[in-house]
Amino acid sequence: MLKAGIIGMGKIFDLNILGYLNNKDVEISCLCNRTVGKAKEKIKKFNINPQIPIYSDYCEMLNNEDLDVVDILLPDHLHAEVTTYAAEKKVKGISVQKPMALTLEEADRMIKACKNSGSTLSIYENFPFIPNIKKAKELIEQDNIGDISSIRIKIAITGKEEQNRSSLLLSSIGWHAFALGWWLFGEDIEKVFAWTGNYCGIDAPAYVMWKCKRNKDREYVVPQYGSLEFSLTPETNRSSDYFNADEFIEIIGSRGIMKINQGKSLGNKISDSVIFAPIVVIRDGKVETFSNFEKDIKFSFIDATKYFVEVAKGNKIPIISIEQARNILTFSLASIKSAEIGKEIYLDGFN
Repeated sequence: MLKAGIIGMGKIFDLNILGYLNNKDVEISCLCNRTVGKAKEKIKKFNINPQIPIYSDYCEMLNNEDLDVVDILLPDHLHAEVTTYAAEKKVKGISVQKPMALTLEEADRMIKACKNSGSTLSIYENFPFIPNIKKAKELIEQDNIGDISSIRIKIAITGKEEQNRSSLLLSSIGWHAFALGWWLFGEDIEKVFAWTGNYCGIDAPAYVMWKCKRNKDREYVVPQYGSLEFSLTPETNRSSDYFNADEFIEIIGSRGIMKINQGKSLGNKISDSVIFAPIVVIRDGKVETFSNFEKDIKFSFIDATKYFVEVAKGNKIPIISIEQARNILTFSLASIKSAEIGKEIYLDGFN
């Protein structure tokens, strides 16, 4: 059984912890949080062994504990620092939240440290495990709508709470969209152009367009493009019990159209609507819907964590490799830079 330590016990902890509970392959051996009292509250809430050590300093935890797995749930600016230290301590499997890092230099330090130590670094990504998105990927791989030419991802930021805090959406929530665009297309990005507004301290509304590289070993019916749009809906109700945002995705193929209704808010009232079925496929003059899913985003976190445990055991490879994660970070940073200078950015050579 693998021994796991979790660093950081903020809001996302409540979802990430679910895949560790009652998991026969891993046990939570220790916790680390700046405020020990908060850690004790979480232990009680999730019925975790009350005897496990609690640390307020991650260095002390990693120095004292012999861990197989570390799950880093800390603010973005600490990802590189803590990942590198965990790698130096020869932790077998390291999971870190998105975005991977704040800069490409930080990402390179993380990659180098993990390669030198033999640690496997996994950038935590639950979107490929959201039931309707996972099914959509299967349908695409089965050539259900033909050769994909376009992906359009719309993210609605709901409620006033989310819109009254300082945030870079392109580097935080946007990471999921950039990763999703890469994962569904399966191609690297050639260039990107972005525009962002500013509302209550966040970079929205925003619009990002990108063009995929052409793979010389693959035939294309049409060129491949994608777009990402952040829209603000401050007078609507909170999207779900977990997040103040939701995704609506449209995929155009050479033989059909697929609409994925909902991402992180799958399971609210919209999910039961005939109009907004989790997946709608329009092909050959017919409309087909797919609705038979576990309609709760928590299941994607459970499955993503279980997958990471299998990665740490050596039975799986990360669903996004560290090199691919670096490419996604480049995609995100290039989008931010494009919005700053008002010009398209080519990703090759971007730093």
